[in-house]
Amino acid sequence: MKLNTPRWWYSRDHRHAPITRAALKPASWLWAAVTARRIAKTEGVDVGVPVISVGNLTVGGSGKTPVTRELLKLLREMGHNPAALSRGYGGKLEGPVQVDLTVHTAADVGDEPLMLAQDGMAFISRDRVAGAKAAVAAGADVIVLDDGHQNPALKKSLSLIVVDGETRHMEWPFGDGSVFPSGPMREPFKAGMTRADAVIVLLPTDVDEADPELVAEFGSKPVFTAKLLALEPPPAGPQVGFAGIAKPWKVERSLIAAGCDLMDFIPLPDHAEVSAQTFAFIKDRAAVFNAEIVTTEKDWVRLPQTWRQSVNFWPLQVKFDNLRDLKSLVTQLMGA
Repeated sequence: MKLNTPRWWYSRDHRHAPITRAALKPASWLWAAVTARRIAKTEGVDVGVPVISVGNLTVGGSGKTPVTRELLKLLREMGHNPAALSRGYGGKLEGPVQVDLTVHTAADVGDEPLMLAQDGMAFISRDRVAGAKAAVAAGADVIVLDDGHQNPALKKSLSLIVVDGETRHMEWPFGDGSVFPSGPMREPFKAGMTRADAVIVLLPTDVDEADPELVAEFGSKPVFTAKLLALEPPPAGPQVGFAGIAKPWKVERSLIAAGCDLMDFIPLPDHAEVSAQTFAFIKDRAAVFNAEIVTTEKDWVRLPQTWRQSVNFWPLQVKFDNLRDLKSLVTQLMGA
């Protein structure tokens, strides 16, 4: 969703923004009711190949697209021909259409599908069933559904939930459990977990194990851990950073922790299109510090080609800690 994420969403302390929380409760009840009704009344369509859903229980910020990207890589290494399927949020095309890096921009298909198409087949479609059928017709033998946990249109063979494993700095992945807009949840925790087969906890780079209190939340569900690791150090020299993701402060924190000489950081709304005015402001800030500009890959692919030449992106990749167990789960699904 394209919004500025409130920091108080991720606090379990009710004293943070109490009036705002209370005022938004009626809208939260309505959101939860509509979501539950849609899921209950929809029977998923079987498109003839396994469908792996990678989703989350919160409004953005968990790292599901990098996890999807790594899962697609794992499937290719196992000898399969997977296709990513996304709604294409932020793009103007309704689909179904296969993402073509030589033709499409983020304005056409959204930023996340462009990232997924770097490595293999990726489709976008507002109608997930039509998109899955198009992918199967193109030769896909498994569909990996990016951000599909609350979309019941497709029959799912495996539903994975990605959870942000950051539990420091007064943060808790689910806040106080409130549903949007009074909290970060897309639906009540128990309802979402009922449909999940396993959980992937994405840990901060400097944390070795998931918080036991967090793991306990998932009961008997299998829990896999992973880290979003840098493929290379941050760019050398002074940098001014910006990011338009659900939790931009985590990018700032990660850059500093990795040794980046970060002079300033500009947070933007999730999926935000960088306007000419905003980009001019970022360039002006860089000029003040005689610095270069750095951002995430997701933000970089949204920029016009001519702007990319003056912006560094910091590449990150998900690495699973218990890859063998995850591969075993996927192997069972694929019947291999």
